Amino acid sequence: MSTYAIGDIQGCYDSFRRLLDSFAFDPARDRLWLVGDLVNRGPRSLETLRFVRSLGDSALTVLGNHDLYLLMVAAGHGKRGKDDTLGAILAAPDRDELLDWLRRQRLCHVENGFCLVHAGLLPQWTVKQARSLAAEVEAALAGDACAKFLAKMWGSEPDHWSGDLEGWPRLRVIVNAMTRMRFCSPTGVMDFHVKGEVAKAPHGFLPWFDVRGRKSADSVLVVGHWSALGLKLTPNLCALDSGCLWGGKLTALRLEDRALFQVDCAGGEAVPLHPGG
Repeated sequence: MSTYAIGDIQGCYDSFRRLLDSFAFDPARDRLWLVGDLVNRGPRSLETLRFVRSLGDSALTVLGNHDLYLLMVAAGHGKRGKDDTLGAILAAPDRDELLDWLRRQRLCHVENGFCLVHAGLLPQWTVKQARSLAAEVEAALAGDACAKFLAKMWGSEPDHWSGDLEGWPRLRVIVNAMTRMRFCSPTGVMDFHVKGEVAKAPHGFLPWFDVRGRKSADSVLVVGHWSALGLKLTPNLCALDSGCLWGGKLTALRLEDRALFQVDCAGGEAVPLHPGG
């Protein structure tokens, strides 16, 4: 059995299927680890959701910020973005089944020395602690209070973690770190304004994975979210968003031996916008 971690798909279904063909994916034998952002901005988000759901236990996905945005919009909260492509999902006859499946996916998955999460982990969190915190958000999404949580989920405050946080602010910080973060300060204050290259880091901030002494450094973090960062592989980081949506590549990494597979984004799927993630 091989495990293939795949970067942000964002509705680029045709590229996704070509990538699976490139390594002869067999759902009876192989597993997929998807870094989140299955949907939005690309042209075939509905087909992507249906296909990943149909794979059952052969595909494991964590939630990205665009997946959470879909759940929020479907619940009647937030303002629709002018560049979102969620209409087909929201109008689909199987909409409720797909959304119910999506809200029951994990925010963070830990297995065999790997931690799969969409954006990253705050420097003061161990992987064990992060998994426990993710479970708090997962319980809110899967439970009866889901609609109330989605109404309170979005926002950039608080911008740092404290063990004293409670209620919606506590869950919001967990969501923001795991699905939105790129830059943070050495003490874990998050910046949500800058989305570009590492060289554009705000004063006093750095990429979350470069914070000295971060407590998750003893595991291999498998992430996406940051298309301007591009593919970045180090001993303890596999950053896999290589910008398929923006005309780049869709990337898969076989975790057992770090074999790399890539396809160019299909011409009709590339979006003529500046990458943000």
